Amino acid sequence: MKPMVTVSPDLLYKHINAFPIIRSAHQVIEDDLELTELLKMSNLMAVSRLKYNDHGIIHARIVAGTALELVDILYNAGVEMSCIRDGVASGIDEVKIMVLISSYLHDIGNSIHRINHELLGVLIARNIIDRILVKLGFDKRKVVDMRQEILHNIYASDHNIQCLSVECGIVKVSDGLDMAEGRARIPYKLGKLDMHAISAISIKRVDIEPNRDSRRPVNIVVYMSEAAGLFQLEAVLMPKIKSSGLENLLNIYIDINTKLIRYHPKE
Repeated sequence: MKPMVTVSPDLLYKHINAFPIIRSAHQVIEDDLELTELLKMSNLMAVSRLKYNDHGIIHARIVAGTALELVDILYNAGVEMSCIRDGVASGIDEVKIMVLISSYLHDIGNSIHRINHELLGVLIARNIIDRILVKLGFDKRKVVDMRQEILHNIYASDHNIQCLSVECGIVKVSDGLDMAEGRARIPYKLGKLDMHAISAISIKRVDIEPNRDSRRPVNIVVYMSEAAGLFQLEAVLMPKIKSSGLENLLNIYIDINTKLIRYHPKE
């Protein structure tokens, strides 16, 4: 049984160090000038101008590491990856590459505007995806197929849009799990003391681990200093989970000052 891990930027480097294919793909991604500049501009728009929370490269790294961890847990528990089933990916390494690229690109639409940023991201991601996949050695047909899966993952990161693959759901849930220490995925005005901000700073840590019950193979534990953190679960994380297609594969627990409670979402 794999141990519990904490959602943080360090989680990505665990996978980079363990899997050479992920290390190679990560290097190509972070060496791409356009991609890294778009992430910088996303934070300029979101943080500097709108005074929202982080949507830049740190967020991308956190989502990527969390997504790769979820891929491993679900795949090892026997959950069939949609891209393997449907012939888009020849194996789990290609699934991980698509998830990794999706995690880095899902918020780049913020470099244009926060409104409709998922759709904007799709419109500007195509050339970047093609360039990265070509550098990783994929042929033209494979590039087209993998690109479309990645674009789907970006577009369906909107909580209102249903994910059509397990991989898409993984990226979407991972996005929502970046919410510790004020990093909540609901945009709130920095420096403004309201319910959004109080709820965000109430969440201290998020852990994930395999569950021995293969019917729900992932446990997620959200540690809070006070019950105000429940707002983040109900307003942000649960809508993402419900449209991810993974709702029946996850257990959500909350820990409020060392009291562990199974979270039952509102219907």
